[in-house]
Amino acid sequence: MQTPKITGISSMATRQVLAELAAAYRQQGGADFATGLAAEVAIESVGGVDAAQRVQAGEAFDFVVLAADAIAKLIASGRVLADSRADLVRSTVAIAVRAGSARPDVGSEDALRRAVLAARTLGYSTGPSGTALLQLFARWGIADMVRDRIVQAPPGVPVGQLVADGAVELGFQQFSEMLHQPGIEVLGTMPSGCEIVTTFSGGVCTATKQAGAARALLAFMQSPAAADAKRRHGMEPA
Repeated sequence: MQTPKITGISSMATRQVLAELAAAYRQQGGADFATGLAAEVAIESVGGVDAAQRVQAGEAFDFVVLAADAIAKLIASGRVLADSRADLVRSTVAIAVRAGSARPDVGSEDALRRAVLAARTLGYSTGPSGTALLQLFARWGIADMVRDRIVQAPPGVPVGQLVADGAVELGFQQFSEMLHQPGIEVLGTMPSGCEIVTTFSGGVCTATKQAGAARALLAFMQSPAAADAKRRHGMEPA
């Protein structure tokens, strides 16, 4: 008898934690009740904008995990079941430099502003965290001063990789994506007064043919049993 498969799509920020949770779900007996077989979970992780566009286009996924505002838009457009939204994790933005390079002070808002102004290049990502960072630069009154030094990572490419390769001097991205990136040193998360925190939520796609199985998976991912895995990947339960 063929093992059932639940398919999902997510942004890169949650790739590793979702992979661990999917494996744990199968191990603890997450099942297709018609067959009694533990369900396989296949999750494709891409740039968040791309993921949202593919769900919006009607691509046949059972569930999607994206920033909460993106899930809200997919619910509004009828691509995600409104009653299926499950807030999964809160993820904060971290700051990193290349391993072995100078470590600027980023421990306060004023210190971070000085570090940004001193950096030759600044890396950030697509999606809500990148938008929030640009809004912070505007609030600081330095948007015009740093515009020519900003490098946006291509969709699906971690900012940490650009930092490790020397393409950017100071990088900003979700801590979960920085945490396991080789070749960089994480200076810390954004300091008090300018924190950037994104809630990532899951939802069942209206294109699914196995809504019950997708709901059960998201319920597990939202449960207290998933909390330790979330923290191991630099996130907090939502």
